[in-house]
Amino acid sequence: MMGVLAAAQAASTKPNIVFILSDDAGYHDFGFQGSQTMKTPNLDNLAKQGTLFSQAYVSAAVCGPSRAGLLTGKYQQRFGFEENNVPGLMSASGTLGDEMGLPLSEKIMPQYLQSLGYKTAIIGKWHQGNADRFHPTKRGFDYFFGFRGGARSYYEMKADSPKFRQEDLLEEGFGHFAESKQYLTDTLVDKTIEFIEKNKAQPFFTYLSFNAVHSPMEAEAADLAQFPQLKGKRKTVAAMTLSMDRAIGRLLAKLDDLGLSDNTLLVFTNDNGGPTDSNASNNAPLSGTKANHLEGGIRVPFIVRWPNKVAAAKTYDLPVSTLDLLPTFYAAAGGNTTALSNLDGVDLLPYLQGERATRPHQTLFWKKENRGVIRDGDWKLLRFPDRPAELYDLSNDISEQNNLAAQQPAVVKDLYQKLFAWELTLERPMWQLKREFEGKAMQRMDKYRNHIED
Repeated sequence: MMGVLAAAQAASTKPNIVFILSDDAGYHDFGFQGSQTMKTPNLDNLAKQGTLFSQAYVSAAVCGPSRAGLLTGKYQQRFGFEENNVPGLMSASGTLGDEMGLPLSEKIMPQYLQSLGYKTAIIGKWHQGNADRFHPTKRGFDYFFGFRGGARSYYEMKADSPKFRQEDLLEEGFGHFAESKQYLTDTLVDKTIEFIEKNKAQPFFTYLSFNAVHSPMEAEAADLAQFPQLKGKRKTVAAMTLSMDRAIGRLLAKLDDLGLSDNTLLVFTNDNGGPTDSNASNNAPLSGTKANHLEGGIRVPFIVRWPNKVAAAKTYDLPVSTLDLLPTFYAAAGGNTTALSNLDGVDLLPYLQGERATRPHQTLFWKKENRGVIRDGDWKLLRFPDRPAELYDLSNDISEQNNLAAQQPAVVKDLYQKLFAWELTLERPMWQLKREFEGKAMQRMDKYRNHIED
């Protein structure tokens, strides 16, 4: 009997973990990031209640690889998930579409948390493989409500809808399709609240994976009316952001109502930089956009709230990565991080709680095809296949306007060598845009590698 009581008491001390990921949001497109246009009062208040990060990065500038990185705590190129897994891509074996997914050999975030006694859920966008073997309920999630693909309408979809795809349908559990008649952002939060209410007596991990504000650009009329000064896509993305913020506000209020907020570690961030074309995002003051490796493609808003554990109303200014989420959650849940091996992320809690003053990461890397990037300290080198490399000092040039490559040849050489050394540890991409492109890309990479090794 005492053993059961001790186990129950230990479980009650474990924090709940709520991870909220927006999709394709602009770096500047929140009030807490300085926007005077967007209306995000709930997220603004969340930022005041927790720690805001000024230099948070994703591991890729597009959705699928970025999510693969945060779920594994590893650079996704280490297991070949380098390209976005979208219709039309071809794998190395010549297979298409649904066969592209997060390899089953990789242990992911919910599996680690399940082992510590957590009830786990993903609600929203999956985008880690459409085939049944990649399904979230087969990867450590006890509950799934959402869609397997990378984007879909915010309104009810039917089999005769234009551009209908099976992976776009809303699904509850495995193979039970359950379309909603309300705006999808609201449905996803409703399902998240249902899961939390059902599992409030035990530690839970909830991954709320919004498709907002990813295209298609669809907003409700009442939200559009809140931005009479805006037009076109900019008006629509503002309305979609308002809807997402309001829905997050409902979730935060529910945590308060259930008395769970004080024992809940909550993280809000975004999956990659905002696209300035498809949804008119604003990444100011950063250069670049989704799908490229300038800061606007890889630096994201990032908030952590954990009352009495992580400081409120504070800004953390050293570089961190979404690769750090897995080890941070594992440590918060009572796991021994020395048991985590071969990860690229680090537990952020000692840094946030003042136990360590050093950088969580001295060096960070990015790669897609034959484009490569390294940030070492405050130096950032971008390597391109068709023009000279660029070098920036991010300590005083976050907009990447002053290319110092010509003035700092020794730094360029050093960073090239470090980047190539890292690339030699990676697997070849599992799929490419075209098979012949893959061959050309690898030929160029081999040439670069031979050059540096000589």
